[in-house]
Amino acid sequence: MRLIGHLPSETSASTFSDYLYVQGIANEVESEKDGWAVWIHSEDEWLKAKEMLASFLGNPTDPKYRKQAAQARQLKTEEAAREEKAAERILDRAKIFRATMPYGVGPLTCVLVGLSLAVQFLTVAGYEERILEELYMTAITTKGSVMEWSRGLPEISQGEFWRLFTPVLVHGDWLHLLLNMLWLLDLGSMIEGRQSTGRLGLLVVVMAVVSNFGQYLLFDANFCGMSGVVYGLLGYVWVKSKLDPSSGLFLQPHTVLMMIIWFFLCFTPLIPRIANGAHAVGLALGIVWGFLASLPLMRRGSR
Repeated sequence: MRLIGHLPSETSASTFSDYLYVQGIANEVESEKDGWAVWIHSEDEWLKAKEMLASFLGNPTDPKYRKQAAQARQLKTEEAAREEKAAERILDRAKIFRATMPYGVGPLTCVLVGLSLAVQFLTVAGYEERILEELYMTAITTKGSVMEWSRGLPEISQGEFWRLFTPVLVHGDWLHLLLNMLWLLDLGSMIEGRQSTGRLGLLVVVMAVVSNFGQYLLFDANFCGMSGVVYGLLGYVWVKSKLDPSSGLFLQPHTVLMMIIWFFLCFTPLIPRIANGAHAVGLALGIVWGFLASLPLMRRGSR
């Protein structure tokens, strides 16, 4: 804030303040012993504002100032209405998980959880070999304790494109499944309820394909799980909540704590055979997506 000068009365200070506002110069006025002080927010506009003040003091009765004051009142009313409308979009946290499905779970989130549970039940029911052959990025066969697969993703090159997505539906054990489903229910339901089922579907498909392919390129084809997707959703919600508060998205502290701890634990020998590449690629993609999705609002705010 920078002081540009004083005016003799509240009326003249208010009129000049409105004039500055219409010219795009943010300012404040306050009463002092020397009169009414006029402060501007931006140092870069100090000289321009000083010249405007000098012109105003030279002819404070110029009709243009009264006209600008009336325009300022209209602009402030419109701005207040926009802010009120934006505030209405920021939903109460208890309402974000609105009941699009029983217990507040969105339909697509419910489908993803159901598919993941179905695949897990099939795995423990004796169909593990079929799942390894049909749902991984490339067919994996077991010979004793050794797993083998072909290099170069031959099945995908032959048109089995579902393999780019389906590894996210497979989980190594019940703990792996439980953690991923808890995070999906939290983040997925929020995005689906606050934005749309289509938006969540697009996020899930793209994040699944990109994080799966990233894991394959960085390591190998022997991996599975929804982790790349949920870390992508974490990055998306985190950035979107910071740059676009009106989106209504936010992060539950316990979700962030659990996911960050798990992220770094997976890089230690305590938790072997984890798709760390998918985690990292998914998280990075979510951060970039959240930033790009917030750009239109950021541009409007900078004008």
